[in-house]
Amino acid sequence: MGKYTSIGGQALIEGIMMRSPEKTALAVKTPDESIDITYLEQKSLKDKYKVLKLPIARGVISFVEAMIQGYKALMISAEKSGFADLEEEKETKEKENSWLFNIIMIIGSVFGVALAVVLFMLLPRLCVSGLEWLFKSEFSKLARSGIEQFLKLAVFVLYVWAVSFMKDIKRMFMYHGAEHKTIFCYEKGLELTVENVREQKRFHPRCGTSFMILMILVSVIISTLVQMIFPSVYDLAWVWVLIKILLVPLTCGVGFEVLKFCGRYDNVVTKVISAPGIWLQRITTKEPEDKMIEVAIAALKACEPEIPDVDRTIDNEEKDDNI
Repeated sequence: MGKYTSIGGQALIEGIMMRSPEKTALAVKTPDESIDITYLEQKSLKDKYKVLKLPIARGVISFVEAMIQGYKALMISAEKSGFADLEEEKETKEKENSWLFNIIMIIGSVFGVALAVVLFMLLPRLCVSGLEWLFKSEFSKLARSGIEQFLKLAVFVLYVWAVSFMKDIKRMFMYHGAEHKTIFCYEKGLELTVENVREQKRFHPRCGTSFMILMILVSVIISTLVQMIFPSVYDLAWVWVLIKILLVPLTCGVGFEVLKFCGRYDNVVTKVISAPGIWLQRITTKEPEDKMIEVAIAALKACEPEIPDVDRTIDNEEKDDNI
């Protein structure tokens, strides 16, 4: 019998992080092929400030906290899996070969942020202006937003597709598939065995990939509304880019609520909303190896709630995380 669950996860380097309302656990395959379990401290500002549990606000906080915790988990998995040792050797050699190493790293980080702003915010805006000049016509506000978001989506999908061919990223996507399959198995109430998990789907509506797509779709609506209320802001490219940056928290909050809705209900509406994210998961998830499934099972068992999710009160629902 199926059940709703608030367990979510994240694929790591040779491992998986799983989080329930009670615990957060990392399962990582070590160089000797054993599975190491690490528990992370689970604190949230929402527990300290009740106002942050309100809709929209809880989405913003959850997104930021998930990013911070995800980074910590990634670093731990790199260390436990032995990947960090290999990277440290490479970095040591690079430092010995170039005294400019630190400067290059700083410049690279700044360039990465700048490139993201240019690709996802400024470039779509300039492309719309270019198309308006080409066709000697001013597009409607809805058309402007639609074209901008389509270009964002195209850049994002092309980037994900390109990196999916990298060996390490491909393995992480395989762990991502193992994570989804294991959670599906748990939600169906089946015994967590490799055989049962292997038979499950690898596409899940609460996936972070779906969240990214929802962010873009929600951004279309919010951007259009802003243009309708303040039509002159669109004519100033850098002002428009700044406004869109400031709107990111609101977009995250709304996207989070929509994703929760899609994860809780299974009907025609939620299937339509989830469809783009499910499609993109064909890139971000791969069929896992059995050993990867074993890691996913270990992670879920380590964080499995003592009280079944279906028996929980509504107070625990704001702790839901994206898979």
